[in-house]
Amino acid sequence: MIFRQLFEPLSSTYTYLIGCPETGQAVLIDPVVVTLERDLAEVQRLGLKLAYSVDTHVHADHITAALELKNRVGSAIAAPAAERVACADVQLEEGRPFEVGTMVFQPLHTPGHTAGHFAYVLGERVFTGDALLIEGCGRTDFQQGDADALYHSVRGKLFALPDETLVYPAHDYQKRWVSSVIQEKQRNPRLGGERSIEEFREIMAGLNLPYPKFIDYAVPGNQQCGVCPADLPENLSNYCRQMTESPQG
Repeated sequence: MIFRQLFEPLSSTYTYLIGCPETGQAVLIDPVVVTLERDLAEVQRLGLKLAYSVDTHVHADHITAALELKNRVGSAIAAPAAERVACADVQLEEGRPFEVGTMVFQPLHTPGHTAGHFAYVLGERVFTGDALLIEGCGRTDFQQGDADALYHSVRGKLFALPDETLVYPAHDYQKRWVSSVIQEKQRNPRLGGERSIEEFREIMAGLNLPYPKFIDYAVPGNQQCGVCPADLPENLSNYCRQMTESPQG
């Protein structure tokens, strides 16, 4: 398997490029529109053909590159069926493996951050979106978020994976790249150890996070598979402007 972890610094988003060496088919998980050129260049450099873009959920902090990728290279759009993104070509469901070349992804419905959030298991890796972050988790106060649902998604599904499974989140804000199921079970301050659901509810209710500055544009744009709004204010214009460089690992 060919694997690259790519980082977009404006929204601190990780995009994952995963390729099948036997067939040359590739997927991008959680691609960001501002790093479209970087991602396509990496696909080409590795001699791959982008078959699918895959989102973990309808994002509130960036515009997905799914539609622009489809327009540019013909890649199909895959999204969680539970998010009801009508423009997706493939509606992913738990219990139905998603095959790309010889790679077989196992979709997991992990609601809580959003009602339709999914994670994807591929061999020894799990791509957790915003449900499980490195020593953290996504917020639960918008997009039908639900702290109880997130608690059960993480502890009942993600923590049920083998301990050695590598955890690749959609974001990190402290320059960390990867965790593992056992590390999160032991060290996650919100969901690890013997944390009870009552304690988790209290933690999430007490975060008092500011209203997301891009959500009113990102959510409707991502419900259309990645449309940048025409009325985007100047102070938010970088969220749709192509970036000249962003790091990768």
